[in-house]
Amino acid sequence: MSTMRNASPPISVEPERPPRTGRVVLFSVLAGTALAILWSYHFVDSVIGDNVANALLGHDAKGTAIAGTGAGLVFAFVSGLAGTFTACNIAMVASVGPMSQAGQAGRRPDPLRMLLRPVGWLTLGMVVVSAAYGFVGVLLGDRLPQLSTGTVDGMPVRIIQSSVVFGLIGLALIYLGLAALGVLPDVFAHRPVARVVTLGALIGGFLIGRPYPLFNKLFHWAADTGNPLYGAGAFVLQSLGNVVIVTVLFALVVLVSRGRVMHWLAESPSRTAVVTGSLTIALGVFTVVYWDLRVPAIFGYGWFPTMPYN
Repeated sequence: MSTMRNASPPISVEPERPPRTGRVVLFSVLAGTALAILWSYHFVDSVIGDNVANALLGHDAKGTAIAGTGAGLVFAFVSGLAGTFTACNIAMVASVGPMSQAGQAGRRPDPLRMLLRPVGWLTLGMVVVSAAYGFVGVLLGDRLPQLSTGTVDGMPVRIIQSSVVFGLIGLALIYLGLAALGVLPDVFAHRPVARVVTLGALIGGFLIGRPYPLFNKLFHWAADTGNPLYGAGAFVLQSLGNVVIVTVLFALVVLVSRGRVMHWLAESPSRTAVVTGSLTIALGVFTVVYWDLRVPAIFGYGWFPTMPYN
């Protein structure tokens, strides 16, 4: 009894901050800023996005009307896949580090479980947000700025919504990255699954601000049906199309290495923190700089450096 009475309470040990954290943050910020400057929206939206959609659908994705519910749902998935590399969606790469963390939850070293567990949690967060927005979006229809054709002082209303939404998502990614590095309090320090679900929700939130022409066409079709269930289903398929390539890459890393990469990360908490934090900060900075500095500058609000190919 005396032994039990004198026992010390368990001590919660917080993860140590990785070495050279300041350097990691600085390089991540510079990388995100450089990506925002070098990014070619014409190349990723038109050369990649439109051509992929045209090839998969077998016709002009932009110019051909969506004929019926089945065609609309196919268009939703294909346009999501085609839009994987747009500036709206490139921040999905930030999910790879946290997905690796979530894959380590539990003690079974089964590579398949390492793959399915984090992908499942990421998809859950994404589907909940995209389905909810698709349902509400159809109910609101043209009352949403995202479907507006108007402008405010020369800037399209739907682009204003994009700047606001992606700015907030970018700030959230930056916070998660700094928290992973121990610079800010990390509410997910011992909750890697919650981190992945949150990132999935942020990915689903990309649709709330997305100005990608093929998505805009899908949104108008969904609103015209007047059926919020169609909207929810179409938006879920759009999001699932967005994450196919990231999921395949993650699967290749896990299966080809037979889980060794995951174990390599798990062996060093500071190593995992650097991978997670640097990716998330870099892509959060890219999202903020691109949507809140570069895009407004295109419409005459401020100045931003441009490349010859833009």
